[in-house]
Amino acid sequence: MKSGRPELDAPTKLVGFFVGIAFLFLAALFVGDKIGPDAQATVATPHGGHATHDETAEVPAGLQATQDGYALELEQSVVESGPTAAVNFTIRGPDGAPLTNFDDMHTKDLHLIVVRRDLTEFQHVHPTRNASGTWSTALDLTRPGPYRLFTDFTPAGGENITLGAELTVPGDYRPQPPSTPNVTSRVDGYTVTLAGAVTAGENSIVSLTIEQNGREVTDLEPYLGAYGHLVALRADDLAYLHVHPEDGPPGPTVDFGVDAPTAGTYALYLDFQHGGVVHTAAFIIEVQEGQA
Repeated sequence: MKSGRPELDAPTKLVGFFVGIAFLFLAALFVGDKIGPDAQATVATPHGGHATHDETAEVPAGLQATQDGYALELEQSVVESGPTAAVNFTIRGPDGAPLTNFDDMHTKDLHLIVVRRDLTEFQHVHPTRNASGTWSTALDLTRPGPYRLFTDFTPAGGENITLGAELTVPGDYRPQPPSTPNVTSRVDGYTVTLAGAVTAGENSIVSLTIEQNGREVTDLEPYLGAYGHLVALRADDLAYLHVHPEDGPPGPTVDFGVDAPTAGTYALYLDFQHGGVVHTAAFIIEVQEGQA
């Protein structure tokens, strides 16, 4: 039995189909115009903030092995334990070739920072580079465990970059429990005291005062172009902070500007030189939330 509606032939059906598509397209344009760009979804950023769709969150330094076309390549990611373990690596540029042209930064072409994952081992060394672009150094890796390596450098004419990579030392790894916050560090007969609060998202000034046998040290020697060099690492993921020394006298106090991206626990390592020897003082601090 046929319905009361007339039967449509094939050409008529096709015309109706395309007319329907055109109607839907025009309707979509109309709705989109009324909604406008403000209806675009926002991208959530840490700590409850928001960024528009064309903003990107900045990744803290040292969490990536590649950045802006530059790449850190370890010759070996597993190294046997020992007091003079050989570590070799290459920095490749955007063209894929080993990078051999650097801008001087704190009197060196490149700084290598090495820290064990539990923050109990720290080394700051300056490898040598051969003509082919391979960097080499000997590290004290007596204690087994996972380590993080940071290469801090500035390509000639470019911006400062810090790349990170994992290094494993096989053996019986027994991580130490997290250290409690401390503002006093004793090393090699020196007592170093840290003063100043660090607030996330702000340039905070911390002051480190150095004493030896109860007397203030006022004859610090320049180390890497300043009277101290400070490395700061976020404890939960070992994000690397760029810390800037402030101009001042050769002790007893050395000031630094610290830019912490988030609140949380941070490890600070101060290298200072006195009597021709470099010493390292270690601290654990809590960075506070900034004001909204």
